[in-house]
Amino acid sequence: MEKRLHLVRYGSQLWAKDEARRIRSRVATILESLEVGDVLVIDAAQVDAFDFSFASELFGKALLTIGVEFPGRFLIVENLNDCTTENLEQALESLNIVMIERKDGQLNLLGKVHPADRATFASIVAAGEAVSAGALTKTLEVNLTAMNERLSKLTGLGIVRREKVPSAAGREQYVYRVLK
Repeated sequence: MEKRLHLVRYGSQLWAKDEARRIRSRVATILESLEVGDVLVIDAAQVDAFDFSFASELFGKALLTIGVEFPGRFLIVENLNDCTTENLEQALESLNIVMIERKDGQLNLLGKVHPADRATFASIVAAGEAVSAGALTKTLEVNLTAMNERLSKLTGLGIVRREKVPSAAGREQYVYRVLK
């Protein structure tokens, strides 16, 4: 399930931590109502600007707590403009965190992202369905240990979901997916 929070209902120009705290409280309430695997989309359509401190407080703190307080839920952002993208990127990079942006139907990562993590994320998205670590090692030509480290990191950041499924041999294995 996907739920949507329209930022414009709080104004077209959003400034400072106090305003972001109020909105983050609403974000927490929505996340609390979601099931594991559900998505909260923060829609920035018609928001002309928000500053660094707003982005840091709303997005940064929400992302830092989502894995602890709301495990298995996803937080993504849509409809950013150049100004909001720049401030959100800087806020996420300063906090050393990453989030998913959906733009023109495509999923992208914002924030401080290592190229290997970006490639792994892109491969999971391109798979279109759940994909195993073994399949990803072949696609990206890396060893299984390195792939497991990447997948553990992306799962810990809350941008990839890990699920147990039975393997062809009847054993349990993990598969990874984004948002679905």
